[in-house]
Amino acid sequence: MADPKLTQLPDELFAIIQQTTARLGSRLGRLSIPGRHAVETPHYLAITSRGAVPHLTQDTFARSTGITSAYVGLEDFVEKYPFDTPPLFKYPKPDDGTSSLRRFIALPNRTLLVLGARRTPPVAAPAANPNTSTKVSVMTAVGFRSLEVDDYAEAAEHLKPDILVAMGDIPYGPTLGSRRIEKATDRQIQWLHDHAKLRKANRASDTVEPQAKLFALLLPVSCAHQQHFIDCLAEADVKAEVSGLAIYDVETLVDLPQELAHLPRLAFTTPDTPHDVLRQVALGIDMLALPFITNDTDAGIAFDFSLSGSNPPDAKQPLPLGINLWSSSHATDLSPLTEGCSCYACTNHHRAYLHHLLNAKEMLAWVLIQIHNHRIIDLFFDDIRSSIREGSFEQDTQRFAERYERVFPESRGQGPRVRGYQFKSEGPGEAKKNKAPFKVLANGSKEASKLDVTKKRGASSDARMLNEGTEVIADSTLTIRDIVAEDLEKLGFAEQGY
Repeated sequence: MADPKLTQLPDELFAIIQQTTARLGSRLGRLSIPGRHAVETPHYLAITSRGAVPHLTQDTFARSTGITSAYVGLEDFVEKYPFDTPPLFKYPKPDDGTSSLRRFIALPNRTLLVLGARRTPPVAAPAANPNTSTKVSVMTAVGFRSLEVDDYAEAAEHLKPDILVAMGDIPYGPTLGSRRIEKATDRQIQWLHDHAKLRKANRASDTVEPQAKLFALLLPVSCAHQQHFIDCLAEADVKAEVSGLAIYDVETLVDLPQELAHLPRLAFTTPDTPHDVLRQVALGIDMLALPFITNDTDAGIAFDFSLSGSNPPDAKQPLPLGINLWSSSHATDLSPLTEGCSCYACTNHHRAYLHHLLNAKEMLAWVLIQIHNHRIIDLFFDDIRSSIREGSFEQDTQRFAERYERVFPESRGQGPRVRGYQFKSEGPGEAKKNKAPFKVLANGSKEASKLDVTKKRGASSDARMLNEGTEVIADSTLTIRDIVAEDLEKLGFAEQGY
C-alpha cells in the first residue's frame, strides 16, 4: 500500500527549482509522482535485467540500497510473443488499481518505475530483422522477435508503470542517413498520434485509475533534422498526453525549442564514465540511465570517486576511478572499499574478503560490489545537486577532470556468465563469451599422468573422462575422498580467474 504522505504530492510532474541558463545548462528539479518518493534531479535510473537490478534480489534492493528509480525493458518479458501470451500479461490485475508490472517484479512501492520497449543499451537487430511501419525488432531471451507497435502501446498502458517511454524507430548501431531519418520521423508521428488516441479512449472507459506519464522519444539527431516530429509535439492532442522527453543523443539538446524546455529529460545516452555524466548534466539532462555501473560491477571494479573529494588534483598522477579487486595487492588489505563509505559492503567487509570471493567465483562478490557501486553513484549525484545549488558546478567539474583518470581500471578477471540475451553473435569464428567448463588436454605422457593420479586415488573414470579421454571436467561435483590438494592443483582445481 502506498504511503499516505506520498499520495499528497503536487499534481505537477516536474518542477525546475534552479537553472543556470535560459535553455542549455545544468538545472535542479524535482520529479513528483503520487505514491512514490519525489526524485531530486539530476539523478540516475537503475537498469534492470528481467525486472531486477543484476546481482540484487528485491529484498536486498529494498534493504541495502537507496535506489529511487528503475528502468525496465518490455523485451525482457515477451520471449513467447506472439505465439503465446507471456506470463507477465497473464498476471492478475491488482484490485487496488496499482501496476501489475510492479507486482510481477516485486519492485518496492517507493521506487519510480520506468518502462520502455527495449533494454538499455539494446542489442542491435540484424539486417534481416529491421523495423517496419507497424513493428519494431526486439531482442528476447530466445532471439529477435518483431513487436507490434500497437501491441506495445496497449500492453504498456495495461501494465501501468509510473513513466512510459513511447515507441521509437531507432535502428541501433548504424548512423542514420537523411532518408532513414525522414522515414523514422514519419513513423514516430503516426505512432505517437495512435498512442495519444489510445490513452484518450482508455480515460473515457476508466475515470478512476491514473495513467502512466508518457515520454516522447526523440531520434538521436538534432531537432532540426526531425522538425516535423518536434512540430507534432506542439499539436493539441499530443501535447496533452506528453509529459516528458526521452533523449538518445545529447546533440538533440543543442537546438531543443524553448517550448519543450520545461519538460523533464530522461537520457538513454549510455555514458561510459562519471566524466561523461558531468558533461551531460552540464547540458541539461535530468535523469540518466547508467549501464557502466553493472558493467564495472561484473568486471570486479569497486567505484572510488567523489565530486567533493578533498584530495588536490595531481596532473602527473591522477587517481583511479575505481579499485580492481582482482588484483593480488588486495589479498591482505583489510580496509573498506572506500574510506568513509556507509554502504553494507564497506561497513561489514573489507577488500581482502572481496578479493577472495572473486577468485572463488562466489556470487556474493558481485552482490557486494553492486551495492557499493550504487551507493557511490548516489553520493555522486548528491554532490552534483549540491554543486549546482551553490553555483560551483563548472569549477567542481573541472577539478574532477584533473583529479581522476579518464577511464575505469582495466580488469582481467572473469566476471559472471554472459547470457544469450545480452549480446548478438557477429558471425562465424567469434570467440566464446564464457570460459569453457572443461579443459582440452594435449596428447602426451605428462597430461595422461595427471589423469592417472586421480584414477589411482579412486576417482570415477566414467564420470571424469569424456570424448575418449580428450576432455576433463574442471568444475566436477565428484566426491574424491583420497586425493590430496597438490594433485588437485595440478589438475587446475580452483584456478585463479585472471
